[in-house]
Amino acid sequence: MSPIQTIGCDLLSLPVKKDCSRQRRCFVSQEKQPVEKLVRFVVSPDNKIVPDIEHCLPGRGLWLKASRDIVERACNKQLFEKNMQANVEVDKNLIEVVEELLVQQCLNLIGLARRAGEAVAGFEKMKTFLSRHGACVVFCAYDCTIESRQRMIKLAGAAQVVDVFSSMELGRIFNRKRTVYVAVVKKQLGMRLLVESTRLAGFRISEKV
Repeated sequence: MSPIQTIGCDLLSLPVKKDCSRQRRCFVSQEKQPVEKLVRFVVSPDNKIVPDIEHCLPGRGLWLKASRDIVERACNKQLFEKNMQANVEVDKNLIEVVEELLVQQCLNLIGLARRAGEAVAGFEKMKTFLSRHGACVVFCAYDCTIESRQRMIKLAGAAQVVDVFSSMELGRIFNRKRTVYVAVVKKQLGMRLLVESTRLAGFRISEKV
């Protein structure tokens, strides 16, 4: 996967209010983090490690920092088994499974925002949308051209800009083959999208450009 640059804000350093966050310890790094920056795993009844993206599945939670490198280390060094002190089955494609679940979670949220009238796609619609709403999150496809990227940055102004989705992924939500720009009002859905995009960024950013 090509390196992805986050424009306008560093997703991985976005603050999380400590007074409203539960914290858990990543069993690889041993660092305590707000759960919004972690991925929870549980052991299924058939002894398989299962990602619990929404943090709602029953059973003892195994918490890892939302990072491709951290999950890879847990898999390669058999740290799931050591932590559970039992034989558990770890999918060889666990990282890709987590990434796809996070993508789908984010796209579902954008879909909800669209149906609520809190999201639009396309440059011209965004111009009107951004002028009507004081605070928005702007999603720019990471595979767009440099010219499109610069055009969007100028339009977005002070809005937070995130580029962890491809144009095809964004297009799914708006029944198009590709969508380069999406704006979401920074209300409940928009704020949750920032949290989920932060977790996804940990699996998609291989280096900062």
